[in-house]
Amino acid sequence: MKEITTIEVQNLIEKGEQLHVVDVREADEVAAGTIPGAIHIPLGDIPARISELDVSKSYILICRSGARSGRATAFLTEKGYDVANMVGGILEWEGETE
Repeated sequence: MKEITTIEVQNLIEKGEQLHVVDVREADEVAAGTIPGAIHIPLGDIPARISELDVSKSYILICRSGARSGRATAFLTEKGYDVANMVGGILEWEGETE
């Protein structure tokens, strides 16, 4: 499974990289703050909403600590998507949130 650290994600944002971030937490968790521009698809909805993701793009998956996004990363990798799990999740995120 591909992984990326919170520091690596922050560095990419600071360099102006166009990132595709998917937050797999529940709505109440996302309401407390997420990475700017992240799209919200709760983990349990990933199979039903997979068509919302473009298989030609790379995605960074995030959650609270990295466990749920790890499960989503494994699932999407099996389906042919280029995805990376942000290890440490929002708990370790030090950048801006919205």
